[in-house]
Amino acid sequence: MAQPFHPAYVCVGGIIIDDIVFPDGRTAMGVLGGGVTHAAAGMVIWGQRPGLVSCAGRDLPEDAHRRLLRDFDLDGMQWLDIPQARAWQLFESDGRRSEIFRVDEMGPFLYGPPLDALPVSYHDARGVHLLRDGAVAPWREALPDATILWEPVQHFMTPEHADAFRAALPLVDIVSPNLLEAQAIYRLDDPAALVRAMLDDGARVVVLRLGEDGSIAGQQGDADLLRVPTVPVPEIVDQTGAGNTYCGAFLVGWCETGDLAEAACRGAVAASFALEVTGVADPPPNYVALREARTQELTNRLALTR
Repeated sequence: MAQPFHPAYVCVGGIIIDDIVFPDGRTAMGVLGGGVTHAAAGMVIWGQRPGLVSCAGRDLPEDAHRRLLRDFDLDGMQWLDIPQARAWQLFESDGRRSEIFRVDEMGPFLYGPPLDALPVSYHDARGVHLLRDGAVAPWREALPDATILWEPVQHFMTPEHADAFRAALPLVDIVSPNLLEAQAIYRLDDPAALVRAMLDDGARVVVLRLGEDGSIAGQQGDADLLRVPTVPVPEIVDQTGAGNTYCGAFLVGWCETGDLAEAACRGAVAASFALEVTGVADPPPNYVALREARTQELTNRLALTR
């Protein structure tokens, strides 16, 4: 009997089929998405085959299923006899995105699977990307040795959840909201002030994603913050999931090097591949050489600004 695969990295969250509407009126319908899928793709770019802990509905498109099988370990998947989660992704010209769910039963995709669905083969994962609301304590207890990157879900990042957000920060190793989400919690505008506020509230490592302005990161014990620009690409095709892709790659970089700049560079490079395609990042055959070239260019740019 074949031994179960033990992925070094695991992603927890929802698979969603996206119907994307771009600011210029273009559409892309039936695109494989969901933050968990994008984050896992960021890990693939850096040489991993992550495990997915997620739910799929009975009408998940066959091409989406094939893609999941190709790149990820699916032992943590739960197959449900309900319609697959689907959502409009509406982009504005300033980069804002509105997500409108298109099925009635979204709970299992937003909050499932339950922790007891975690396969035994995933219990020794080195890193876990957790796309969830503030209920992170059970995952911390179940995975005490894993490095957990918490990417709070968008609907959780509202002022009424500010106390719950702060309470969860000391339970994870890395937290990575985007700028608008963090501003909603702290009522601050300045990105640096937001990072320092999360560190003051007990976060160990903070990575604040700023869209086209890159990211800003900080860690406990280091007064300096790190600003990392985006990686230029010939053409931006689709912004959907670029931030999730960044997070997955950042987690791999942090676990492998423990270096904030290295992890942030890996995140930015992975996000650049996501921007070049519609939907989940799917780099070209020569992506390793391209990845290394982009990483070196970004590292050089950072060296000039530090």
